[in-house]
Amino acid sequence: MSMRITKIEDAEPFQPAGHEGVGPVRLQGGESTPTTNFTVVFSHYLPGGAAELAPQEAETVYVVISGELVMNSEGNEQVLGPYDSVHFEPGTLRTVLNKTNLPASMLVIRATT
Repeated sequence: MSMRITKIEDAEPFQPAGHEGVGPVRLQGGESTPTTNFTVVFSHYLPGGAAELAPQEAETVYVVISGELVMNSEGNEQVLGPYDSVHFEPGTLRTVLNKTNLPASMLVIRATT
C-alpha cells in the first residue's frame, strides 16, 4: 500500500467544457495520479459562475464546502450550502449555478467511465 498526497498548490487546474466562471483543480484522478476508479476535483464558482445543462458521464457526488450553489436536475431546483451533498446517477441532466455575490466551493467525486 502507499499514500499519495496532492497539495492544493500542486493540484492540476483545467477548464471543463460548458463551465463559465468556474476554476476547478484535480486533487486525485486524471493523468497525473494513479487513481483509477474515481476522480476528486475541487471547484471554485465565482458569483454568476455556472455549469450548463449536461448529462453526468458517470456516477457523481457533489459536496458544497463553502457558499451556496443551486443544483437543477429535471425541474427539481435545490439550494445547497456548506456540507450539503447531492448524488447524480449516470446520464442525469443537471445545471449548477452560483446565484450569490460570494464565491462558492465544492468537491466533485466522480466514478471513472
